[in-house]
Amino acid sequence: MCGSFCTHAQAMAALEQVRARFARVVPIVSECTAATDTRFGEAHDLMREMERICGRRVIATIRDAEPIGPKKLLDLLIIAPCTGNTLGKLAAGVTDTCVTMAAKAHLRNDRPILLAPSTNDGLAGSAGNLGALMGRKNLYLVPFRQDDPEKKPASIVADFSLVAEAAECALEGLQLQPVLMGPAS
Repeated sequence: MCGSFCTHAQAMAALEQVRARFARVVPIVSECTAATDTRFGEAHDLMREMERICGRRVIATIRDAEPIGPKKLLDLLIIAPCTGNTLGKLAAGVTDTCVTMAAKAHLRNDRPILLAPSTNDGLAGSAGNLGALMGRKNLYLVPFRQDDPEKKPASIVADFSLVAEAAECALEGLQLQPVLMGPAS
């Protein structure tokens, strides 16, 4: 989970759905998410709820994320929400957060990553990064749409209700379609 704080409630609902479908879920958060209280909630409460859902401690440091690769701890890594900042870091190969370290460590094992983009510049500054990642092996997307085409025309947000289904597809090496969805009803 990254710092798109306004989508954390949706991401938590998705986490519940993922946990219901998969036996073992390891929660991982960016340092920003682990440390930032916002108008959407307090960081401590979010961490505690993630730990309750998953039945294990949240990974929130680069040091704790690094063994994911060598120990082959995950079959699939889901980054939900995935901010524009994280999209850019993944596209450029930057590993300076817990989440980007988890991704780097996981990809070394030739295993899938599922991204649920949520960014105000997804159709602007982050569009190139999103496009670059869409073409990479083992990277899949939760279908997304424009967040608010009239007020925020460049903003995109994943359909978090599809995270668990997209995860199953990614584990099979498939991209859930359509990737770009029409307006929310």
